[in-house]
Amino acid sequence: MNKRDFIKSAAVMAGVSAITPLATVSGINKAPSMTAEQKPTKVTLKKALVFGMIQDEGSLTDKFKIARDAGFDGVELNSPTDFPLTDILQAKQRAGIELPSVINKDHWSKPLSDPDKQVRKQCIDSVAKSMHEVKELGGNTVLVVPGVVNEKVSYEQAYITSQSAIRELIPYAEKTGVQIALENVWNNFLISPVEAKRYVDEINHPLVGWYFDIGNVLRYGWPEHWIHTLRSRIMRLHIKEFSRENMNSKGLREGFKVELLEGDNNWPVVMKAVSEIKYKGGWLTAEVSGGDRNHLKKIAGQMDRIIAYL
Repeated sequence: MNKRDFIKSAAVMAGVSAITPLATVSGINKAPSMTAEQKPTKVTLKKALVFGMIQDEGSLTDKFKIARDAGFDGVELNSPTDFPLTDILQAKQRAGIELPSVINKDHWSKPLSDPDKQVRKQCIDSVAKSMHEVKELGGNTVLVVPGVVNEKVSYEQAYITSQSAIRELIPYAEKTGVQIALENVWNNFLISPVEAKRYVDEINHPLVGWYFDIGNVLRYGWPEHWIHTLRSRIMRLHIKEFSRENMNSKGLREGFKVELLEGDNNWPVVMKAVSEIKYKGGWLTAEVSGGDRNHLKKIAGQMDRIIAYL
């Protein structure tokens, strides 16, 4: 082939290449479409609030309706509850609200890390009852503080003892299908994300993970770091705000006295982390200062702005 023929041949091939994309209209060389399984799934979140935030007077039904009308999809109760379950279920149905999770109310006064076996047994029995209640209410998660370190309970002792107690709860979790979600709190225990990850990995059960509180961790670090480390171990999310400036100038717990979006959480970064780990818990639950229905509407609106960063 001489130079002229080579150039002519190359031009023809270039023309064929140029028209090939047009041929996809008739099905020739058509690129495969992305299946539903291949498409990236966007994290979606429902909004809930802890029951104590609803401060208007009224019946259970009234309070649940206030939460719903304020823009919340769910309510998180303390458990074991003082209300008859039949009353709660009736109020839930009438208000059209969900009860996705409960907070065990005995894990501070009778911690799973207590040196006294009888005290630990009381907490185990209480958490087991919470599992039964939340299942009856249509939820699937119990928030539990894993343990407490203090002058009388060493870090190592709390680590070993609390893990053992949580393992005793696993048969109840398996029977009910309810998750044991451990919350990061100011308990002088499990205060780094790497340690928190290792703690649940050593328990090694799919129904044991973390109820990650975004605001609590700002005393120790940055929530996005924890989220990236804990990843699929995060079963649920609590939302609150925190100001380090308030903490340093006014006192430790004064840090919580700040509105959502006005503290030190970098919400675009935090919610990007939530999206990147493909959080599957489905809920974002407010645990902040409550008030009347207008105040709750304000909080729901703030949460909507935060969720929009996903």
